[in-house]
Amino acid sequence: MLKKQEKGYWCIVKDRQLYLEDQQLPLKEPCEVGFDLENVVEVGRYQGFPVYWLEAPEGIDEAGFDSLRALLTIDGELFNLAGRAIQLSHMLHSQRFCPQCGSECQMVHAELAMACQGCHSHHYPRLSPCVIVAVRKQDKILLAQHPRHKTGMYTVVAGFVEAGETLEQCVAREVLEETGIGVTNIRYFGSQPWAFPSNLMMGFLADYQSGELNPDYAELSDAIWATKETLPDLAPPGTIAWALIEQTLVLMEGDEG
Repeated sequence: MLKKQEKGYWCIVKDRQLYLEDQQLPLKEPCEVGFDLENVVEVGRYQGFPVYWLEAPEGIDEAGFDSLRALLTIDGELFNLAGRAIQLSHMLHSQRFCPQCGSECQMVHAELAMACQGCHSHHYPRLSPCVIVAVRKQDKILLAQHPRHKTGMYTVVAGFVEAGETLEQCVAREVLEETGIGVTNIRYFGSQPWAFPSNLMMGFLADYQSGELNPDYAELSDAIWATKETLPDLAPPGTIAWALIEQTLVLMEGDEG
């Protein structure tokens, strides 16, 4: 329940962007927010403060709104809660009609689901499972550049899991399809909710097994083997891609000791 005198973090969402003040989520009492709070939803708590999701009013000025990426430097727990608000907003707008009968759906706040007004079925946020993997070849790491990254940064290989496929099979398939490299010793590293708009990134480490580097230029702009001395611009800290690269560099250094 919303407590009028309790400060909270506010995830005010408009078109999958968040309202930020000084590049941070506002930490305010409800009376300071200035919007109608009838449909506010608490999505979690962070360091004792509630974290709220609120849809921005229609016609609000877009000034002050920014991508979730602007919050990559904040604590991961709060970042993930902000991402949860983004994903719930995406559900609200993209799942307005029932896939079973076509009737209109409405948000059920108690379940954070969309309830069909016709057949009464409930529909929850749709998550897309993805793998992301850092591949090591002795003192080198496999890095890829994607056309969507306009800054020219490099990252590690990633892709969506297909139906009937294990995560490990997906890792091996994506690396082979995108770079021509076969991998072995695939092991789980960690995961990150990635609300762009509704992905769950599952990170892996793997070792080179076979093949020559042959990038699929329908998917990539470039792919390289880089040493720690020849690293290009990389995915930013706060991303699981960065964490995978960092861990691979640590493993390289360990072998040198």
